[in-house]
Amino acid sequence: MKKTAQLTLLETTIKELGYTIRYEKGNFLGGECRLREDKVVVVNKYLPLEGKIYTFALVISKINPPSLSPDIAKIVDSFVDTSLFSRNKQG
Repeated sequence: MKKTAQLTLLETTIKELGYTIRYEKGNFLGGECRLREDKVVVVNKYLPLEGKIYTFALVISKINPPSLSPDIAKIVDSFVDTSLFSRNKQG
């Protein structure tokens, strides 16, 4: 799967989990935060594509939703060094 398709899939998943995505400039990587009642994922808009994917994968791994598509689990496992999503793998 191409990196742009991975990014789009991760963005869609984050939005489905009830988060707003904000691309901002600054000296940071990004991550999850809460502003009053809003759940927000902030990403540095100047990061390369892999950095944006990594940021979203890291946020999803921390949220740890109960069910993820195999494609999302594969992306998260490839970018975040954790066995958190191994339950979704077959074999």
